[in-house]
Amino acid sequence: MRIKRLVLALAIVAGSKAATAQVNQSLDIHIAQSPNIVRVGAADQLVYELHLTNFSSAPLRLDELAIRLGDEGAPLKTYNADALAGTFALVGPADAEARTIPAGRRAVLYINAPFADGQRRGPISHSLTLASDGGGFTVWGGAATPETAPLPRLSPPLRGGPWVAVYEPGMERGHRRVFYATEGSAMLPGRFAIDFMKVDASGKLSAGDADIPADHYGFGAEVLAVADGTIVAVRDDVADPSAIKGRTNPGIADASGNYVMLDIGGGRIATYEHLKQGAPVAVGDRVKAGEVIGFLGFTGQASAPHLHFHLADRPSILGAEGQPYVFRSLTRLGQYPAIDSFSRREAWPPADRPEIVRDSFPPPNLVVRFPGD
Repeated sequence: MRIKRLVLALAIVAGSKAATAQVNQSLDIHIAQSPNIVRVGAADQLVYELHLTNFSSAPLRLDELAIRLGDEGAPLKTYNADALAGTFALVGPADAEARTIPAGRRAVLYINAPFADGQRRGPISHSLTLASDGGGFTVWGGAATPETAPLPRLSPPLRGGPWVAVYEPGMERGHRRVFYATEGSAMLPGRFAIDFMKVDASGKLSAGDADIPADHYGFGAEVLAVADGTIVAVRDDVADPSAIKGRTNPGIADASGNYVMLDIGGGRIATYEHLKQGAPVAVGDRVKAGEVIGFLGFTGQASAPHLHFHLADRPSILGAEGQPYVFRSLTRLGQYPAIDSFSRREAWPPADRPEIVRDSFPPPNLVVRFPGD
């Protein structure tokens, strides 16, 4: 659902008399996609993006953002200093000053805010404290209502484990933060994307030559339908590279490599990327949850064999909005403290005991086991 943008005018009041107020053009606050409340691990999160466009003739520095319940209710979450900088990204080249929106530029705030159990659900709004050459001021806007429909409950896309659910909401070029404007609108297909990579207990991806894709633990693993549905798109013409090093990285049009898209109903398309050549399904096939629809590979833009998985609102790799979901059941084995630890191929810290987690989206870099094998 798209929400109508709100253009705010900054009113600078001289003294206490509204009659002397000088009105200046300032900030556009825009929420393109309705916020979602998603169960991540054992806690809910409010997930969405706040677009801020500076219509003034001077830079604006964002000093504080408060997300509020209702028009002027108590803050659900307040961002400032480093926390605010961690959510902030300019569209286009970065600026030397963090949290500053140059004149005529747009910033996007990527919100993943805790949402307490039992918290009343309803419309939200925002207050933003900014600074410019003329001093500090606060504007209000960005009213939105989080979605209330139940999230899709998915079966596993893979069997067994250990699989690392690789993603990081704060990563500058991670799936969560990469918009694509390829079909006339800027879309964020990877809003809830996960790269599943298989590891051993020491964190290694391969038991043999790490440069050979077929030696990686996950390579060739059966990829499964996460729900009953219909195959609506298949790409299967990308040859499997024989080595990881030295190959030419494909461009944006081929970044997904081989893929399968599965329409699971309700305007939701399960998207599987980087598959091995040799798809066992074709467009129009009806499949059941748990049925094999592909094999994990190393095609497209990838640093190692893995399965990229996300839900989208239409059958397009880049021209679609990523949609939330939860997995019916997975076993939590451990969790990397940060994506850098995984990238360095460190051993993953095991949980005190394996824990079955139901109806949840995996937290970043969780190590999981799916039923089967």
